[in-house]
Amino acid sequence: MIPISHSPTEISLVLCGEAGQGIQTIETILTNVLKLHGYHIFATKEYMSRIRGGSNSTEICVASNRVASYVDRIDILIPLDKPAIDHLKHRISPKTIILGDQEQLATDLPIIDIPLTKIATALGNHIFTNIVAVSVLSGLFQIDLEMLQNYLASYFANKNREIVEKNLAAAHQGYQIAQELISSGSINIQIPQNPNIGPEIIINGADAVALGAIAGGCNFVASYPMSPSTGVFTYLAQYAPEFGILVEQAEDEISAINMGLGAWYAGARAMVTTSGGGFDLMTEGLSLAGITETPMVILLAQRPGPATGLPTRTEQGDLELALYSGHGEFPRIILTPGSLSEAFSLTQKAFRFADEFQVPVFIMADQYLLDSFYNVSESDLNPSPVHSCIIETSDNYQRYELTSDGISPRGIPGFGTGLVGLDSDEHDPAGHITEDPEMRIQMVDKRLKKLESIRNAVIPPEFSGSQDYQTLVIGWGSTYHTIKEAFAILNCKRAAFLHLKQVYPLPKELASYLKTADKTVIVENNATGQLAKLIKQETGVEIGHRILKYDGFPFSVEELANKLSKIL
Repeated sequence: MIPISHSPTEISLVLCGEAGQGIQTIETILTNVLKLHGYHIFATKEYMSRIRGGSNSTEICVASNRVASYVDRIDILIPLDKPAIDHLKHRISPKTIILGDQEQLATDLPIIDIPLTKIATALGNHIFTNIVAVSVLSGLFQIDLEMLQNYLASYFANKNREIVEKNLAAAHQGYQIAQELISSGSINIQIPQNPNIGPEIIINGADAVALGAIAGGCNFVASYPMSPSTGVFTYLAQYAPEFGILVEQAEDEISAINMGLGAWYAGARAMVTTSGGGFDLMTEGLSLAGITETPMVILLAQRPGPATGLPTRTEQGDLELALYSGHGEFPRIILTPGSLSEAFSLTQKAFRFADEFQVPVFIMADQYLLDSFYNVSESDLNPSPVHSCIIETSDNYQRYELTSDGISPRGIPGFGTGLVGLDSDEHDPAGHITEDPEMRIQMVDKRLKKLESIRNAVIPPEFSGSQDYQTLVIGWGSTYHTIKEAFAILNCKRAAFLHLKQVYPLPKELASYLKTADKTVIVENNATGQLAKLIKQETGVEIGHRILKYDGFPFSVEELANKLSKIL
């Protein structure tokens, strides 16, 4: 019998093939049926920037306990074409079980021969290979065949009856192969199920951000599609009628952000979704938000640049873009979710911050976070009441009234008797253009004064680990779960982890955490340590060790644990 996995409670499955072979279909079906069967799941994909060809893969971790991180280890691999083996050779170990067409793959590696292509071809189309693969794995986990077929019938319900029947036939044959493997003693998976996850739901990062926007009262979204942000835009478009959201696919990113600003001015709660290259076009609109003190929520979904870079890969390379974009000096807020629950809660909070402080608020995510799936409890997605900061204006209303905290009461046209003046030039409290130098100073000071109020509302970091720590590891965004799981492997006694949910303004607590540590380490998915530079600029503390990665892939748990062990 072939041993499975390093762990009695977790297995890593990887399926790989070319674009067009239905890898995403496999991911969706398999994660859902495994979860229905009582397993925690985590899935993440890597894919090339092409419609056909290349090598795309999905990793699905199946576990008895919660799992939410990418691992290098492959316990079971199903390559759907010959290039898949070469594409993943750096992750294949002697312990990896490969299931596939021996004849098609033509490799010297040991393979448990499964006639995927033969079965699919007999059914009339090579595309059925993906359903055979799904059903083999489902059978190995001893998922009930009837449950699998019911799910497939529901999933393909919008197809014609012949297609549905062929998919069910593919599932039946794949399931039979799994039973033969089990009965022959070739493979025996013994991962305990968890009966408590039945009510939980499977979402990805894009879904979580979109749901957070809905919970935050978003009723207008304008965007030009750009991966990896497009999933948020399409999710909001899909459910726009149910939640009263006006969706506009703009002709470009310049129009998108200006539409968003117009919507906020009129009283809506607006959002734009984009990635680095698209946001470059939005920077003039960002400055317009700054001088007109118009709220704005921006999902900046990072991928590797410059220019088109690696359009389907991941990176944390745009922090400085968000920090310094837009001409002139004006405040902003940057939120950095590291989990699906944070993607929901911080997006919801972004709308509150934007409305309250009348500034642009960034939600910094990346391809890895937005495209990863796992099951979450519905309690992780609890909405808070939406409180609007709009006031009813009076006859003597001044949109930019000078106040002690720099935040002027915000009115909108048609709500009250006052005139809501707005101008992209420097202006006086009433919104009229001015070139008076004293008024210019007052208005700049007024806008920057908001930073003090914002600093008092900064979301505190999450601390975990030893209270008596010598080494402090700092992370932000999507490195969260990977660092947590690496810590669990290393069982660090004198180390702690500080996860920043908001990187601008930085939390006041950060300085004291840094001063307590004898040794500091930062983990970032970029080449220059952008957060480390910001920390030094704001606190004067030089981070001692930087663990950086910028090949387009996220940190794996094993990789990060190895790098941390050398420092700790």
